[in-house]
This record gives sequence, structure tokens and C-alpha cells, in this order.
Amino acid sequence: MNRQNYSSGTTWEELAGYSRAVRIGDRILVSGTTATDENGQLVGGDDPAAQTRYAIQKIERAIRSLGGELSDVVRTRIYVSNADNWEPVARTHGELFRDIRPVNTLVEARLVGPQYLVEVEAEAVVTSQ
Repeated sequence: MNRQNYSSGTTWEELAGYSRAVRIGDRILVSGTTATDENGQLVGGDDPAAQTRYAIQKIERAIRSLGGELSDVVRTRIYVSNADNWEPVARTHGELFRDIRPVNTLVEARLVGPQYLVEVEAEAVVTSQ
């Protein structure tokens, strides 16, 4: 089966040996994604909604680079460093996925650094119309 890898250019992808996203057949799997830009800088500061928005936009870029659209997302997983932030994170997810309605899980977890409030991963299935 044909495999395509996508890198968003963050230093961690090469360091840890992973791809931001991989497409195999009609499936696109996107790694846990934080609000980190190509220069390794945090986007969104201490605003969990802003971090969520940036992470999902980064996921969308990865999916599009592999021939899909955000509307192809069928599952998201959200990790928050503090469960008290669930509502702004959930509202932002709801705003961006309102009409798509993927299955979703949100859990509290220790993330890679205290500045990271949220991490999002996604799975998409690209279907021909």
C-alpha cells in the first residue's frame, strides 16, 4: 500500500523520528499536535482556546497536504494539561468541527512542557465523491 509522510517542520519530528501525518490508502493519521510553529515558538500563549485553534489549523494543513480536508476527520483526541480548561478547548473544537462532528475524546494529561495547555490528534478518512 502506498504511504505518504508529511512533516510540519518542527524540530521534534526529526529528533523523535515521527511524521506530523501519514496517509495510507484512504486514511490520514495525524500525530498529537501542539500550538508550536515551524520556529519552535508557542502560539496562543496562556489561552487554551487559542492554542486549540492553532493546533487544529496545523492539523488541517497536514491533512490538506495529503489530499484530504478537515471535513474528512472522523476522530479527534484532545489532551489538556489542566481539566479546568476543558470548556474553552471544547468550545473551540465545537466551533471548528460543528458540522463535521467526529467522534472525540478529551482527557487530562501531563504534556511535554508547562506552557502547553492542549494537544490534539486526528484521524481522517478521505472518500471520493
